[in-house]
Formats: sequence, structure tokens, C-alpha cells
Amino acid sequence: MTDMTSNMATEAPARKRNSEKTEFMVYFAIIFVATLPLACLTWALAAIKSRSFTDKGPMARAWTQARIITPMIFNA
Repeated sequence: MTDMTSNMATEAPARKRNSEKTEFMVYFAIIFVATLPLACLTWALAAIKSRSFTDKGPMARAWTQARIITPMIFNA
């Protein structure tokens, strides 16, 4: 006889991890796109105020915000 339970146990978590990773990336992309306009605005205001463009750009700001917000959604 073949032991089918051992194969099923190893394959199921891999599928679950892939779907969780895909879901995380979808949420990340949505949040990134949503935070991008505000990040552009805050970056522009900071650049005007400090007269310097050496701070993080709008893409980096939006990426950071998405990295902070997305795990909060999955931990809730």
C-alpha cells in the first residue's frame, strides 16, 4: 500500500504559502498605488521646504508605507 497522507501533507502547505504570498503581493500593490500620490505630495513639500532633493523620493516613501501597512492588515 502507498502512504498518501505523507505526500498530501507536504504539498498542501506549499500551495497555501504560494496563495498567501500572492495575496500579500496583491494587497501590497494596491496599497503602494494608493500611497503614491500622497508620497509625491509630501516629498514635494519637503523638497520645497528644505530646498534639497536628497531625501527619499516619492517611490521610496510609498514603498516604505506599503511595507508598513500591508503586514498590519495580515496580522489583524
